[in-house]
Amino acid sequence: MAYEMIVLDLDDTLLTSDHTISPKTKQSLLDAQRRGKKVVLASGRPTYAMIDLAKELELARYGSYILSFNGASIIDCKTNESLFSSTLLPETVHRLYDLSKRENIDIHTYVGHEIFTERANEFSTIEGELTGMDVITVLDFKAAITEPVVKCLMLAEENRLAEVELKLQLELAGELAVARSKPFFLEFTEAGVTKGTSLALLAERLGIKQADVIACGDGNNDLSMIEWAGLGVAMANAADTVKEKAQYMTASNDEDGIALVIEKFMMD
Repeated sequence: MAYEMIVLDLDDTLLTSDHTISPKTKQSLLDAQRRGKKVVLASGRPTYAMIDLAKELELARYGSYILSFNGASIIDCKTNESLFSSTLLPETVHRLYDLSKRENIDIHTYVGHEIFTERANEFSTIEGELTGMDVITVLDFKAAITEPVVKCLMLAEENRLAEVELKLQLELAGELAVARSKPFFLEFTEAGVTKGTSLALLAERLGIKQADVIACGDGNNDLSMIEWAGLGVAMANAADTVKEKAQYMTASNDEDGIALVIEKFMMD
């Protein structure tokens, strides 16, 4: 069968290790859209940090979509209309800050087009480089967060963050969605908000059947959409947990894995 929509994580999935889209993969995505297929960029990144990639793939021209902040925002690229938005109240952010202090790890969030943190660190620097956003060091994190934000991240080295992830998933069950997007990024969004739930909302709005959707990813925050989609695809470089849940494994992000999926499943 030929699928109608392909949903793509960005880092380590669509993007190569140098954070670009390969010429072959770009051409495959443009060809798919010319044939009427929908492309959805689905990332933990802020919307602002996905706009240039959306322009490169001509999503506005072909009426495709951005699913950002791990599903907390859906944007129609053609109209720039917000189809879905979820936020965390300041008091929730303040609670997460207290939890980060308890666990002795760093935290940051997004205000406008900037990243706010109390302590600049190697992981916030990586996020700034990935998103193209400035990292602002504030004296008092709680005082700086007075309006709702879309999500928060806790940051630490991989083994430590894995411990915190398990602890906070139990502690915050039913209150917040908790998932790692990278080994050193632990993300918090509103309860029930994941890439998978937002993808389901978008597909329903567009009248596209679940069975006609492909979702591709590499990280644990991609699991919800990979499990929901009619065809869940893991990259060869994906985490073992993702490979276990996916129905199909493609080549790595540096070997045009996405182009191979499009050629095999969307070009009939």
